[in-house]
Amino acid sequence: MDTAVAKLLERQEPPVRALAESLYDKLNRAFSGAVITCDDQGFGFGTDTGYKGLVFSAMPHRAHVNLGFNRGAELPDPAGLLEGTGKVHRHYKVRTVADLDRPELDELIIAALTKAGVR
Repeated sequence: MDTAVAKLLERQEPPVRALAESLYDKLNRAFSGAVITCDDQGFGFGTDTGYKGLVFSAMPHRAHVNLGFNRGAELPDPAGLLEGTGKVHRHYKVRTVADLDRPELDELIIAALTKAGVR
């Protein structure tokens, strides 16, 4: 795990830390060549630093972790997993580790990577 991300997650309560670590692992497997960024609020996986290169973001909260999709408004989402009303960004709330095992989430991740030109 990226050291800056590990340091960020050390500050989280154990249940949220476990969710964020599982999410990090899932994204790392799906997008192994990603540029990983981190700030005080979360971490990102992208093709470059900065918002334009961002594909995914993860923001730990008190009881869940938001998995952000930078171009989520453009993604097919027949299961209705994505939340948000912005012109570009959408997010998925990860409340349990089981939320990460949904095949519909895997399809969204693949679609996001395809949209970003990574797959």
